[in-house]
Amino acid sequence: MAPPHVALFPCSGIGHLIPFLRLAATVAARGCTVTVIALHPTVSAAESDQLSHFFDLYPHIKCIQFQPLPFKKSKLFNEDPFFMQVEAISNSVHILDPILSTLSPPLSAIISDLSVATSICRIASSKSISTYVLITTSARFFSLMALLPKLALRESGGIQEKAQLELPGLGLVPVSSIPPPMLDSNHFFSTVISSNIPCLSNVKGILMNTFTGLESESILALNSGRIIPDLAPVLALGPFEPFEVERRAPVGPRSILPTAPTLQWLDEQAPESVLFISFGSRTALSRDQTLQLRDGIEKSGCKFLWILKSNKVDKDDKEDVQSILGESFLERTRKQGVAIKGWVNQDRILAHPAIGGFISHCGWNSVTEAVRLGVPILAWPQHGDQKFNAAVVESTGLGLWAKDWGWGGEKLVAGDDIAAKISEMMLGKDLRARVKAVKEIARQAREIGGTSEGFLSLLVQELKLQEK
Repeated sequence: MAPPHVALFPCSGIGHLIPFLRLAATVAARGCTVTVIALHPTVSAAESDQLSHFFDLYPHIKCIQFQPLPFKKSKLFNEDPFFMQVEAISNSVHILDPILSTLSPPLSAIISDLSVATSICRIASSKSISTYVLITTSARFFSLMALLPKLALRESGGIQEKAQLELPGLGLVPVSSIPPPMLDSNHFFSTVISSNIPCLSNVKGILMNTFTGLESESILALNSGRIIPDLAPVLALGPFEPFEVERRAPVGPRSILPTAPTLQWLDEQAPESVLFISFGSRTALSRDQTLQLRDGIEKSGCKFLWILKSNKVDKDDKEDVQSILGESFLERTRKQGVAIKGWVNQDRILAHPAIGGFISHCGWNSVTEAVRLGVPILAWPQHGDQKFNAAVVESTGLGLWAKDWGWGGEKLVAGDDIAAKISEMMLGKDLRARVKAVKEIARQAREIGGTSEGFLSLLVQELKLQEK
């Protein structure tokens, strides 16, 4: 019997691409033929680099380059370069129809990003191909996404006036934790969610990079029908393992690893003594906030490794570290820490024994990597799903969340406040013990007999049955 042939279709942004590539490598290792539908060109250099390294290392995984039609401004508010590409992709999915028909062997299933799920379902259904959707956020935030169409009808535009909402499966949720674009029916972010949620009753399954030991209540609520009565089964497969290219990535000017001197510096530090600071691939703090963070790091006295960004899109991020932080700071802290620019292999850094804490925006990939590697988090959400993800971090004892810091740019957080929180996290022995306990639960979930391994085996079994 021929192995099942599975195509994966991630949308724009490294935060979507990484979990799709990790899942692609995983199902390929389980005996599936795998094709990745890769965007070309990508918005960021990091995405292009990741795709290049991935296909070099996995030549048996096929690649289809997908070039969406040029972006055309619609009536929806959309000024984010990554969302603009997602909108262009959404308007171009029909191009895939004849391409999918020519794949050999024929497709058994396609795993789609949520933002194009409705269109992919329509195409796949006409060809008797099963559709799965990979959700790249937490189960907690996905619950809110799933409720959005009903919520918009129920609240009739009055959500902003409320302090909290009572939501099925989530309990009381502060309205301030809901990203503002989600409450704007004229925003692309809100529209792309609302237009794709209804098709989730018709897909074969909903795949998530989480595990029951981390988000048991949300996963149960989703699978029990409390969120949406006819929602497809949610399969919690996480935390996803890094693929081999992440472990063996080369060092270079646009490397997905830090430079060799940086790695050598980490090797020289005491265990759990270094603070890692990164706000992901799409977040650049304001200049004023960057300088306050600089002051807070220095005042804390902690050793640090700081990944700097001064522009949302890395291709446009031209300013050097000295210009941003100042020569005097770099000179004063040359024995205390290292600040570098560029997207790096975060998983590799977090796995280093010298890392003892993580200031994070709480993108979901960052959270699951820190959980799997047992690193405490100081949550500083900036936008999107990140306050919901920070709530997971706080409720499970994985870290601290200074809620009064607000969204990114909402207020200027003082260096003294940042220093105090850094010290609280880095010196928190009870916190570190809780994080290590959850790390063990995550490890067990991926072992034979674990919950995530069970869901993954079920997925592969379903794929093989469809091939029959």
